[in-house]
Amino acid sequence: MVQLLQIDPMERVALQLLADGKSTSELAAVLHLSESDIDARLAALFTRMGVTTQREAAAECVKRGLLFASDAAHNASRTIADM
Repeated sequence: MVQLLQIDPMERVALQLLADGKSTSELAAVLHLSESDIDARLAALFTRMGVTTQREAAAECVKRGLLFASDAAHNASRTIADM
């Protein structure tokens, strides 16, 4: 059974962008955060997810049904504006 994972809207956007192959600098630009802040947030999120790499995080998100089905960049812009 998959354990429930609560993530906030910014984490959801970050995970989608990672799954789409975006870099830390690209995440920082979209989320309006520093690269070091992105690294710290991803490290904490990966620990909660029980993964160590972006590839593992993406696979775990698919398994848990956490990813958007449509274009990540479009959804990221809309989600950030709604925060």
